[in-house]
Amino acid sequence: MNLKIQLLKYSSILLHKKITAMENNTAPIESLLQRAEDYGKTTLTLLKLNAVDKSADIFSYLVVKLVLLLVAVLLLFTFSVGLSLWLGEWLGKTYYGFFATTGIYLLIGLVIYIFKTVWIGAPVRNAVITEILKKHDHEK
Repeated sequence: MNLKIQLLKYSSILLHKKITAMENNTAPIESLLQRAEDYGKTTLTLLKLNAVDKSADIFSYLVVKLVLLLVAVLLLFTFSVGLSLWLGEWLGKTYYGFFATTGIYLLIGLVIYIFKTVWIGAPVRNAVITEILKKHDHEK
């Protein structure tokens, strides 16, 4: 929405310039050149604003994902300590529980490493591409 407001303000300034030029009765070729220059400036401004808008969307998308990842890591850490203590009690010594939990995570890490492209690479790549190519209401 902010992009539309800026573009409307810029367009109204250009319209005022065109009206002033018409009132001064400048030559048609000069008016045409001025209009072409104004069009070029407007197009460049629109491209810059679209790039800034898309960059802000991608940055906010990544920040949200990082916050969710932080919450998941804290949850996993708490769960790991609890599991380790419970397994240690069950196995007879506390450090046995921590070794068992490490072994479980080692196996999970190995499986993730083997399937990293299918489970992580492609979905992340597709999410970023989708976010970049997503059209907003003002672009339709």
